[in-house]
Amino acid sequence: QLQLVQSAAASVHPGGSLRLSCAASGCFFSMFAISWYPHAPGRERVSVARSNTGGTTYYTVSVKVRFTITRDHAKNTVYLQMNSLKAEDTAVYYCNARRITDNWGKGTLVTVSS
Repeated sequence: QLQLVQSAAASVHPGGSLRLSCAASGCFFSMFAISWYPHAPGRERVSVARSNTGGTTYYTVSVKVRFTITRDHAKNTVYLQMNSLKAEDTAVYYCNARRITDNWGKGTLVTVSS
């Protein structure tokens, strides 16, 4: 069974950068589409970045030039590089691995504050 372990909570000033990680055990990540879902209070949980099994990626307009999703197949880990962070990026970020069903990490709190 696939298990996802996410990196610890982190905080940064506006304009700063963070890299989140999501490490898989139990199955090879290459078999799954991987997405990152930020969830802030009062907001819907919506994917902002996705890495498909064929290698293509997808980003929402709000993060397209600021965030990058990558895979390290040797480490069975997916990363989300976040640059030029804004206060509105503050959220708990969940890693999702989807093949037939959804598998979720426990979330990483990201705080962007001055």
